[in-house]
Amino acid sequence: MDNEEKKLHVAMFPWLAYGHLMPFLEVATFLAQKGHRVSFISTPKNLQKFPADLPPSMTLVELPLPRVHGLPDSAESTSELPHNMVPYLKKAYDMLEPAVAEFLANSDVDWVIQDFVSFWLPQKARRVGVKSAFFCIFNATALVFAGPPSLLIDSQARVKTAEDLTVVPEWVTYPTKVAYRLHEVINEEDIVDSDSNTSGLERLGRSILGCDIVAVRACSEFEAEPLSLLKKLHASPVVPMGLLPPQNKRRHEGDGRWSELKQWLDDRKEKSVFYVALGTEVALSQESMHELACGIEKSDLPFVWVVGPKASPGTIPSGFESRVLGRGFVWVGWAPQLDILAHPSVGGFLTHCGWSSIIEALGHGRALILFSGGFSDQGLMARLMDERRVGWEVLRDSRDGSFTSDSVAETIRRVMVEPRERR
Repeated sequence: MDNEEKKLHVAMFPWLAYGHLMPFLEVATFLAQKGHRVSFISTPKNLQKFPADLPPSMTLVELPLPRVHGLPDSAESTSELPHNMVPYLKKAYDMLEPAVAEFLANSDVDWVIQDFVSFWLPQKARRVGVKSAFFCIFNATALVFAGPPSLLIDSQARVKTAEDLTVVPEWVTYPTKVAYRLHEVINEEDIVDSDSNTSGLERLGRSILGCDIVAVRACSEFEAEPLSLLKKLHASPVVPMGLLPPQNKRRHEGDGRWSELKQWLDDRKEKSVFYVALGTEVALSQESMHELACGIEKSDLPFVWVVGPKASPGTIPSGFESRVLGRGFVWVGWAPQLDILAHPSVGGFLTHCGWSSIIEALGHGRALILFSGGFSDQGLMARLMDERRVGWEVLRDSRDGSFTSDSVAETIRRVMVEPRERR
């Protein structure tokens, strides 16, 4: 068999969230650069945001998102919706099933790489002779915490109450304290309540059981014990994909303010600035944002604060920017995060603890100020990074998630100024 005959046609079908689309794009780009044909399936608005210089063997396949009562007509991703409206997006995503199945049946695809939401896809793929892989964008620690697929499918067996998620599961055999805090799961209806539609845990379990292999965004150098346990929990082969740091070298895509920010950073000492960004999905209350701002101000250190797209008017306290003038740089909207993290004057990152953001920060050697956004795997990642001593978590009330500006300022200074204590 010659080299050309070994090339595959791989379809990619991620969930409609930026934090899922980008890791899938990294895998797609890698496969395309190896000479495989890649068909990346998503909705028009999401695909329009992709860079123009994709590999020639990658094709973008647009599928219009079916309309669902209750879902705004223009919404095609989680970043465009409040959290309580995401179930409508999942319903619309499930309605793509016939169109995806038709594409697989008529496009000589060898493999489809899917996300956890499309639990119905493995069966459709198998019917037309296509193998399926579940790509978990989270790491092995998070997938181990979720548990074996048999428990996930019966989500009431895995999670009877939110408190069940605040302790280390009984199947975890290595020493760890990684678990959620109550405030991170108490309002996660998709995790603890399956009355409205198929729960997130059930989708995950059925995807794992249905697929031929499980690929996870992890490496044995960082998660040897979780990966070893994961292979025992799942019947399907488990393949660590590595951390998949961003391959896209096209930076400086900001709105023209980058040159201004770069000059501001150029004038600061090496590793003296901390960067603040809570991702595209986290939406804190105005009270919490004001408390966070007060803590940032009290730290008395130079900072760059990117306020995300879900911020509402009044998010930034009145007079804040004038009080920190010269010491702080506030950026509202999308910002070139890779450029900011790569700048030598940046030493720390106050993060919502999304796995992608952590990977980007550690790739540039930045210390972590851990402020869990209380969404998805973020609480688990905050505990894990604190446990591994690559960051320090902001002290918060375990039940309601409240915190003080003093605890924010103290943690920032501990990470940025004071040596980390041995524990």
